Amino acid sequence: MKRAMIPYCARDEFDFVFVDADKPNYIKYHEILVKLVKVGGLIGYDNTLWFKCVALPDEEVPEYMMKNRNALKELNSYLASDARIEI
Repeated sequence: MKRAMIPYCARDEFDFVFVDADKPNYIKYHEILVKLVKVGGLIGYDNTLWFKCVALPDEEVPEYMMKNRNALKELNSYLASDARIEI
């Protein structure tokens, strides 16, 4: 999320947000969005299962997919442990 958008967004609350952005920054986006989405609202993240590679052993994931795969695995663990949200 561009920094220029944050002051604008901070004035609003949203019922639904869908994130399709650079995967390594999804946790940063989550921290911003959890403050902007209304209680009972929904935040959707693109590619959280990413071609099932988040569940595959490391040796079965192509090298070019590892950076995003690792970021998505980290996001999934982070979301699962975030007491502020329901999955």
